Amino acid sequence: MSKPTIVKVSGPLVVASGMRNAKMYEVVRVSKENLVGEVIELHGDRASIQVYEETSGIGPGEPVELTGQTLSVELAPGLLTSIYDGIQRPLELIQNQAKSPFISRGINVPGLDRKKKWDMKAVAKEGAMVEGGDVLGAVQETTLIEHRVMVPPHVKGKLLSVKSGSFTIEDTIAVIEDAEGKKHDVCMLQRWPIRIPRPIGKKLLPNEPLATGMRILDTLFPIARGGAGAIPGPFGAGKTVTQQSLAKYCNAQVIVYIGCGERGNEMTEVLTEFPHLEDPNTGEPLMKRTILIANTSNMPVAAREASVYTGITLAEYYRDMGYDVALMADSTSRWAEAMREMSGRLEEMPGEEGYPAYLGSRTAGFYERAGIIQCLGGENRRGSLTVIGAVSPPGGDFSEPVTQNTLRVTKVFWALDAKLAYKRHFPAINWLQSYSLYLDSLKGYYDREVADDFVTNRERAMTILQEESKLEEIVRLVGTDSLSPREQLTLEIARMIREDMLFQNAFEKADAYTSLKKQYRILRAILTFMDSALPIISHEDFEFINLQKLQVKEQIAQAHLIAEEEMEKFDLLEQEIIKQIGTLRTGDMSKASKEAVSA
Repeated sequence: MSKPTIVKVSGPLVVASGMRNAKMYEVVRVSKENLVGEVIELHGDRASIQVYEETSGIGPGEPVELTGQTLSVELAPGLLTSIYDGIQRPLELIQNQAKSPFISRGINVPGLDRKKKWDMKAVAKEGAMVEGGDVLGAVQETTLIEHRVMVPPHVKGKLLSVKSGSFTIEDTIAVIEDAEGKKHDVCMLQRWPIRIPRPIGKKLLPNEPLATGMRILDTLFPIARGGAGAIPGPFGAGKTVTQQSLAKYCNAQVIVYIGCGERGNEMTEVLTEFPHLEDPNTGEPLMKRTILIANTSNMPVAAREASVYTGITLAEYYRDMGYDVALMADSTSRWAEAMREMSGRLEEMPGEEGYPAYLGSRTAGFYERAGIIQCLGGENRRGSLTVIGAVSPPGGDFSEPVTQNTLRVTKVFWALDAKLAYKRHFPAINWLQSYSLYLDSLKGYYDREVADDFVTNRERAMTILQEESKLEEIVRLVGTDSLSPREQLTLEIARMIREDMLFQNAFEKADAYTSLKKQYRILRAILTFMDSALPIISHEDFEFINLQKLQVKEQIAQAHLIAEEEMEKFDLLEQEIIKQIGTLRTGDMSKASKEAVSA
């Protein structure tokens, strides 16, 4: 049988002959440079290979070596704080080995340190019957996260031995004997194929929100823990900043951030900023609970396709330990473009706009790995994986295939609007186009943990914003003065909701994060203003400008700066709203009242 050799090179696609023994998705080493590749198509003894490194200078006749393994990630202590490329090679080790800031070809570095020793404390008892997912021991991976060393998913039997002590990730820490009498040595290191979802006990219905600290998201369009959401928007609308804010402030315990095909300078900002960010919940560096995957637009296109699967497999591993994990993919459009390029080189029949016919199924397969689950194993552990993908439709056209296929499988749609971005209204999420399908399942949580009228107030706010959009057409034609007092009040309250509630500065520490209870109180203060004003605006001698000049409006505009530990100030604010509007109602325009109104 002839040895595997290259017969054709087309960019990242290499065709090799003599590959009769190859299997789909098998990892191969291409050419004398030992480039990493993956078999993606088989025809007789010919195989098409997508190569995850630059192929310039590679030609026909060069050898191809089969490894017999699928593309897998290494799972063990040491993942947190790491920065990887799309196929889990640590960028720092690549730089050290290449002695250059540029990635050299053919570098083969392990995803995890084999020499570092970790202190493990055994928690399972010898002689016990264990199964996949059961926790054998605990390692303090960082000061924020305890790494739970688990029985590999497909191993089940009697625990013959388990050790506490200091071990490398390849040292045997336990021995399990299965029903057939075969002994399995278990170490901290596991490998898992990236294209296969990790097994779970069962999926559960999401019933708690993922608190993000962003008022427009948490109040109007919440995402559940274990949910899937999409942030589509044109260039410059703030996708990356929104994703970074979510990574910084959401109440997930572990963050996996995938920079998939984004511009190098954007990813550089993430890589330089994240190590210096402080976790707002603990005061520790945010990187201690974060994994970064960097695969920028100038890196090999095929690796983009792998990077999202690498990231979600790492996220599933921590979910299986019982943690709440959030994965940010920025952006899935670049992932789809990588699929389109490889599909074109394979000469497959193109679908809509040149994307492959399987774009929809691949997109669904990725987002459906999100969820809140009962973890494997005898213990009653729950974990969740929330997936939030940014989409970059050309020209902001939401009807294009990637956006549409994403909307079919996600339940939250945060539509970024270029017009809002140009007006400097951030986050530039359009409240008329966006939606969340989790509202009904989260109502019980809001009633129990925040307030029983949280959902009612949210519905009122949405109604006011929708009414404003209808009235804007009339205002453009005939001006505000032609509107009835009630319609003028609606416009004023809508403006307060937009500017005092939904506008948020991600770069101002006091404004970047707002708790759910504080969001509720800010909105309640605005609605209290409306409810207090409604009875007096219909009076014949009432002048609307007096309402607009009230001093308390400035206090509402500054309500987001009230500290979390000073929530009683909202009670005083509501009392002041009722008092100042009451002054207008009674017509008691004493000197003090006039000063309050005209200030």
